[in-house]
Amino acid sequence: MFVHGATILHADLDAFFAAVEQRDDPRLRGRPVIVGGGVVLAASYEAKAFGVETAMGGRRARRLCPHAVVVPPLMSAYSEASNAVFEVFEDTTPLVEGLSIDEAFLDVRGMERLAGPPHEIAARLRRRILDEVGLPITVGIARTKFLAKVASGVAKPDGLLLVPPDGELAFLHPLPVERLWGVGRVTAAKLHDRGLRTVGQIAALDEALLIALLGRASGRHIHALANNRDPRRVRTGRRRGSIGSQRALGRRRHTRAAVDATLIAIVDRVTRRLRKGRRLSRTVVLRLRFDDFTRATRSRTMARPTDQSAEILEAARALLAEAVPLIENRGLTLVGLSLTNLESADRLQLSLTDDWRAYALDAASDTVRDRFGSKALTRAVLVGRDPGVTMPLLPD
Repeated sequence: MFVHGATILHADLDAFFAAVEQRDDPRLRGRPVIVGGGVVLAASYEAKAFGVETAMGGRRARRLCPHAVVVPPLMSAYSEASNAVFEVFEDTTPLVEGLSIDEAFLDVRGMERLAGPPHEIAARLRRRILDEVGLPITVGIARTKFLAKVASGVAKPDGLLLVPPDGELAFLHPLPVERLWGVGRVTAAKLHDRGLRTVGQIAALDEALLIALLGRASGRHIHALANNRDPRRVRTGRRRGSIGSQRALGRRRHTRAAVDATLIAIVDRVTRRLRKGRRLSRTVVLRLRFDDFTRATRSRTMARPTDQSAEILEAARALLAEAVPLIENRGLTLVGLSLTNLESADRLQLSLTDDWRAYALDAASDTVRDRFGSKALTRAVLVGRDPGVTMPLLPD
């Protein structure tokens, strides 16, 4: 069977938000920079050297790196930089699959005669982004999407790493199990408890043993990646399969009213995006993170797809009510909501029993916010509360 060469690039901007701040303010270059005060949204590599991490509480970050410069996020600057970077991506190859505003897969297969071998294309891409956008970017090159992403992670910061097809397992197997997609803190702890610390040890296991330890879906997935089995192609023009948002709350006790207000703000944010994208959702997924770093997920599938804020808030509140015992026992540090099972809003049909006023209210609210800004119209329960940061997103 023919096996193509290493032609998939994973391009990932380095410490993106912090790098934009350092680019735009020469006084910050070479200094530890933290973007965001209450919660770390991004940290420069100078700050990461002191143990500062994304999503860490601001107080802890400042204790670890007291001389860091803390700057507020400027989302418009990050969106502008991302757009400029993606213009370079799309000028490099027509096969670009964006993962987020700061990373993408690029497939350069078949471009050798026109643009040279993949490592030359990647080197030229990095030079262009530095020269034209002013940002460092790391690129991993491999035969599979998974391995290209691992390669970019190993090459960071500001690096370039090619994994040749005949050296894939030699590169992958010595790496820690945390490099595998799907291996987070909890899964890694389960593997470590069994003495499994490297990808090679996972690959050597019988798949049935891994399934018994992690469950069928996770066991099969991780065993396949440990053996670099990843048939996915770089796909373009895909609409996102879910729309979500989350809010870190910090490591302190929160009243039910405060958590409910946070949930309301998240619902308003994601339903506005849902309607703007002309989408409907059938399933609401609530994600929670607790003081002990464990997580819980709850979901509810509705009888019909909807884009109504009131309907989705009702489902989200019901899910949150089910999780109250867990929250009271473990504390709560993050609330997230995802809308899945999406379909086109063109399929929406109102019945004679539907209350048209709910649709009119959502439409009027969206119109006001689109014209005058997201802060122009606020629910009474959210007045005086920090609305959190709205992260820039790739176009849907």
